[in-house]
Amino acid sequence: MTSFLFDHALLPDGWARDVRVDVADGAIVRVTPAAPRDGARHVPGIAVPGLPNVHCHAFQKAMAGLAERRGPAHDSFWTWREVMYRFLAALTPDDVEAIAAYAYMEMLEAGFTAVGEFHYLHHDIDGRAYADIGEMCARIAAAATTTGIGLTLLPSFYAFGGLGGAAPAQGQRRFLNDPDRFLKLVTRAREIAAGLPDATVGIAPHSLRAVTPETLREVLAGAGDGPVHMHAAEQTKEVDDCIASLGSRPVAWLLEQADIGPRWCIIHATHMTPEETAALARSGAVAGLCPLTEANLGDGIFDAGRFMAGKGRFAVGTDSNIEINAAAELRQLEYAQRLSQRARNVLAEREGESLGRALYGSALAGGAQALGRSIGAIAAGRRADVVVLAKDHPDLAGGAADLWLDAYVFVAGRRLVDTVIVGGDVLVGAGRHRQHMTIAERYRRVVARLAAND
Repeated sequence: MTSFLFDHALLPDGWARDVRVDVADGAIVRVTPAAPRDGARHVPGIAVPGLPNVHCHAFQKAMAGLAERRGPAHDSFWTWREVMYRFLAALTPDDVEAIAAYAYMEMLEAGFTAVGEFHYLHHDIDGRAYADIGEMCARIAAAATTTGIGLTLLPSFYAFGGLGGAAPAQGQRRFLNDPDRFLKLVTRAREIAAGLPDATVGIAPHSLRAVTPETLREVLAGAGDGPVHMHAAEQTKEVDDCIASLGSRPVAWLLEQADIGPRWCIIHATHMTPEETAALARSGAVAGLCPLTEANLGDGIFDAGRFMAGKGRFAVGTDSNIEINAAAELRQLEYAQRLSQRARNVLAEREGESLGRALYGSALAGGAQALGRSIGAIAAGRRADVVVLAKDHPDLAGGAADLWLDAYVFVAGRRLVDTVIVGGDVLVGAGRHRQHMTIAERYRRVVARLAAND
């Protein structure tokens, strides 16, 4: 048994002082407010549940910044994708592990305690499968082990280069599997994840661009239970192509044909009609939003106000990892609504409500659901994943309780993150991961080599 005493903590029923949290085997067994120290480890500050990151392509962290030069044509997601294809052409398994470890370390230092790795870089540089079909899955798991972050591993099924079963491009050759080989990969991923203390495996049919209705049904039938994540309606071109190929918009098609429900997480869902938005909210699926990446790529703005008014569930992710910052994802989500509607506090439901508290609480619940793990609350039975904010930071001097979360999300962000605990293990202290220097140096060497070979 390990015990912590927090000065203040956000519990399911609200804020409490002098909160003792007893942990065994990584899970919370008891939460006691107004408790004496009695041998517990005192962690000064403001404890909140660690935020889940529901959507990450870890390898893209090392290309952050490489696509910020104007191309010869109108820049968009599609031109960014060509930069990505060129970048991944040289990545080795060692590279992927080093990059993922650095990305996961940054997540922990920035307030995320769990990650959903939407993993589609499966094969060798020439497209051939490794001797171990799960080689790259094992590297992701190794990075999670090194850093201590909670992992939901989502092997991605990717079989085609566009809607209608189009032939894949050369840049996609490292992603490709047929349904049979993909299901073998999922089995191997589960074997790998069994070696971690608390990991979940789901599947990620990449998008309706990368599968056909027939192959999608085949992998859904063969993969069993677990989370299902899928990109949909990220770009207007994708929507237009889907209408031309399938006679329906992407989210509408999935709602009608794929029996979307609570174990699903629809990533981006940026371009939906009001009817699709309301239907997705009713389905119980989570909308996996990545506001910083969506802004970086110029994708568009998710209709969060309408979706949340329909009691839709959302979570946030870092996607391309252009910036890793839990508070900033929530802030960008709200700011995009403000810009589009020329209003403030758009996503608050009622007068006087703390928007920081509302956004954070919703992202906790949606993230725990989407990752299929018992996380997202400081409560008995949940994984002991806690982020402790520095209560003596000047930006917190003027408030208390919900105002702390308002300042975290909208003012100070990751500068407030002091201590991070995952599964009862203290991984970050004074804002730095305990292996920061080692992980950062390994990452630096990889990036320098990739740059020299470019």
